[in-house]
Amino acid sequence: MPVPAQDEPSVPALTRESLAQAALRVLERDGLAGLSMRRVAAEVGVKAASLYWHVRNKEELLDLLNDELMAGAEPPPRTGHWREQFREYGLRHRRLLLDKRDAAKVVAGRLAPGRHLLGLMEDQLDRLREAGFSAADAAMASYLLGAYVQGFVLQEQSPLAAAEALGAGRREVVVAAGERLRALPPETYPNLVAMAEDLTDPDMDARFEFGLQRILDGLAALLPPERR
Repeated sequence: MPVPAQDEPSVPALTRESLAQAALRVLERDGLAGLSMRRVAAEVGVKAASLYWHVRNKEELLDLLNDELMAGAEPPPRTGHWREQFREYGLRHRRLLLDKRDAAKVVAGRLAPGRHLLGLMEDQLDRLREAGFSAADAAMASYLLGAYVQGFVLQEQSPLAAAEALGAGRREVVVAAGERLRALPPETYPNLVAMAEDLTDPDMDARFEFGLQRILDGLAALLPPERR
């Protein structure tokens, strides 16, 4: 493991928390592709070797960043039906990931709970247990919600086609796709032609809400009728 320089007066002031905050600034400025140990070190004014006091590699840095991204997350009010609380959790998680550049790419599939994430997980699981879910079902429900939101945002932030990657507006690309579907030979593609508007018209908010409601429907089926 690289040995930090002995003459760097900034090293004692460097903490895992300040390192995570610096990584977040680099992420928002340069994106995940531009996030590196060297750039984060430059952000806090030290040499890259100094980071190895706190993290062994970029993957451990991403673990810190994963939790730092959750620092601004606020649980919904603990009032009303469990279904509405869980729905609000999904809506807030999506907004948080959309607000930070490449946030979904960092958190998707990563289980590295720090103090911010641990608090959210405990709160969410406690609400589900209180609603009547078994421990196993509550754990699966929490995982399912996170996976759905993260996967949705990953797709939401990916280019729809080469045209968007080259600068075209997303709506422009969607409209062009709808026109292409309507122009298909109906004898070969009857459903695509007939459903061109249904396939391309709904915005991402409507699509997200549809999926979220279906998840809630499925979870409700696990509870006794009087608790649904």
